[in-house]
Amino acid sequence: MFDEIEFDRIKRLPKYVFAEVNELKMAQRRAGHDVIDFSMGNPDGDTPEHIRQKLIESAQKTKTHGYSVSKGIPKLLLAISNWYKRRYNVDLDPQTQCVATMGSKEGYAHLAYAITNPGDVAVVPDPTYPIHSYAFILAGGNVVKFGLVFDEDYQVDEDKFFEDLEMVFKNNSPKPKYVVVNFPHNPTTATVTPQFYQRLVAMAKKERFYIISDIAYGDITFNGYKTPSIMEVEGALDVAVESFTLSKSYNMAGWRVGFFVGNTKLIGALQKIKSWLDYGMFTPIQVAATVALNGDQECVAQITQKYDHRQDVLIESFNRAGWPIRRNQASMFVWARIPKCVEHMGSLEFSKQLLTQAGVAVAPGIGFGEHGENYVRIALIENDKRIRQAARNIKKYLQQFKKDN
Repeated sequence: MFDEIEFDRIKRLPKYVFAEVNELKMAQRRAGHDVIDFSMGNPDGDTPEHIRQKLIESAQKTKTHGYSVSKGIPKLLLAISNWYKRRYNVDLDPQTQCVATMGSKEGYAHLAYAITNPGDVAVVPDPTYPIHSYAFILAGGNVVKFGLVFDEDYQVDEDKFFEDLEMVFKNNSPKPKYVVVNFPHNPTTATVTPQFYQRLVAMAKKERFYIISDIAYGDITFNGYKTPSIMEVEGALDVAVESFTLSKSYNMAGWRVGFFVGNTKLIGALQKIKSWLDYGMFTPIQVAATVALNGDQECVAQITQKYDHRQDVLIESFNRAGWPIRRNQASMFVWARIPKCVEHMGSLEFSKQLLTQAGVAVAPGIGFGEHGENYVRIALIENDKRIRQAARNIKKYLQQFKKDN
């Protein structure tokens, strides 16, 4: 009898493509094979010492071990507000325009759950980080996508973006209620100018939709590029929220600390749903996160320099291996078109073969959407020696296809 019970929302989810690669990766390791793993944006460095020490200090206090505050302790909310003031000269009310989340992924899932009515439409450029679209699907909404177009420098073609977005609003009924943007972009690393957000806010007010912006990789920028924030735009607080995470900037991925800021209605909805669903992060983690945001940011600069250097090493060594890759100006990833000699197999099969035959794990582009096909995402989470070894393995793997041609 129970076999007849269906779970409709789960049925709407496809198989997680990355799970397929992860299963292969674990099988390779169980068989004793070395795997050079670029498949996940999981920082390999230590969390800065001053942040760890604050965690230890706070955890040794008896009073910090009870239930915490679901929306974030007051000092953390103030630190979030101050971070925006220092970085973007934006004034935010800590209590009504800020909320701490258990990483940004949890925040997206719960925000969509709080604000999505059945049948509501969200627009998400493709390719995309999966939770940006599936948060709305899991909440009972619908998602409309269009292809993200960018140039050789990974700069978004902003005119094309707004032409496509206008067509979405022209052709869809009901009209979309939300538009999700993520720059620097995951997975493609594409970036935008401050003018992009000015145009987006103006369009949101005209077409009456909310904007959900993700700047998770905003700190990790190279060659003088600085990530803009939608919150810098006059009137953005009327129509937008924005998310950030400490996972990448401070090597705190496993700590699960993120936050959303912006429009009081959307932030209030997220605060309210979280009050029903959780008691917040462990208080010592929130205290340490406060120190991360308020403290010396030299650690962020050092982490960024490491990714900048690794990108140079990877591009140089992979190019010599016969896999030409272009340089980007932001994020901890490289978005690479797969070599022409293996394009026929597509990104998923190529990723599988690269893992089983070359011992190198990458994330297949198709896992981020149909416009990710023929690309892979490479995370800069291995050291120089491992990057160069991966290049040697890849060169040997690609030689078989060059012989066939």
